[in-house]
Amino acid sequence: MLALGLVLNTLGIGLFSWAIFALAVYALPFFVALSIGLMAFQNGAGVVGAMLIGIAGGAFTLAVGQAAVAITRSLTLRIAIATAFAVPAAVAGYHLAFALSQIGMPSLAWREIFACLGAVCVGGTAWTRLTVFAEPRPFELAGVVENPSPPILPAATREG
Repeated sequence: MLALGLVLNTLGIGLFSWAIFALAVYALPFFVALSIGLMAFQNGAGVVGAMLIGIAGGAFTLAVGQAAVAITRSLTLRIAIATAFAVPAAVAGYHLAFALSQIGMPSLAWREIFACLGAVCVGGTAWTRLTVFAEPRPFELAGVVENPSPPILPAATREG
């Protein structure tokens, strides 16, 4: 019985870890959906209406974020959008790692260390999953053309 409990606990912790890494990109859209849904419910939309409005707002946030990262040419804007998605994921990863580390670790210092490592890993995963949609662009220097056209009048050579 003890062995079965250990196996099931390990599988449960693994499932939670997999879920947080798989759902890391959706932390910001979930926060937006929850905020919009609660605001709609407080303004009289009802339970079903608030859920539909919240889901639509979260889906719109995710779609606009992914499209903006994929379309924009500005590296600064890409970094800002990816950071906006990665920070809520890092906060969620911190809290998950802190909660899971409380199961078998009595030291508060080690729990904080593992929680910070979890935040970095989950935030990095969200960053990576969001920037996968962006196609890499070559460096574009001012005034430099990748395939310059040949000159119209080639230089004359002297044959002697």
